[in-house]
Amino acid sequence: MSPDTSETVETDAGTARVTWHRAARPRLVLAVGHGAGGGIEARDLKALAAALPGHGVSVALVEQPWRVAGKKVAPAPKTLDTGWCGVWPALTAPGLPVVAGGRSAGARVACRTAAPLGAHAVLALGFPLHPPGRPEKSRAGELLGAGVPTLVVQGGNDPFGKPGEFPEGPYELITVPYGDHGFAVPKRSGTTEEQALAVLTDGVVRWCGSLG
Repeated sequence: MSPDTSETVETDAGTARVTWHRAARPRLVLAVGHGAGGGIEARDLKALAAALPGHGVSVALVEQPWRVAGKKVAPAPKTLDTGWCGVWPALTAPGLPVVAGGRSAGARVACRTAAPLGAHAVLALGFPLHPPGRPEKSRAGELLGAGVPTLVVQGGNDPFGKPGEFPEGPYELITVPYGDHGFAVPKRSGTTEEQALAVLTDGVVRWCGSLG
């Protein structure tokens, strides 16, 4: 299969889609799911798909069945997990270790399902530690319970959880200075979007290289 190809996968939650950005000589697959408010066109997912294949990591961008069906609202977490688990055989088909990743709601899915699916590691982009303004409704348990090596990449101004709010735990955390939940940075910060995304992609490249 050549780079930048898509395949549909039937799951118990409906038809999902996987878009592959393949490395020439891959040693890992990074599978990344989108959030509840958008799809695989998110800036961070596009940046990873562009950067990682040159470093021996094939990137699989996973569209949940609700997005493929054109629906506007994400279903319940259990249904998201069902969709993700249904795609897993396609992700492991190349015979390589698979890093389960996602942004926002997709990061929660990756954390919840990592151990039962046998994921090699977890990449959590913009992990929604709590709803905005509701720090008492913590989702830290999902992150801390992933059970595999985990990297969190968090915007410094993410209303769903700033880096300083995260509890200590068995994971690594990279901060994108001034970034919001989608890693956008205000112009007044003096940081460009390209610089912000470079912090993200460079950190993920380094971390992937450290995985055994």
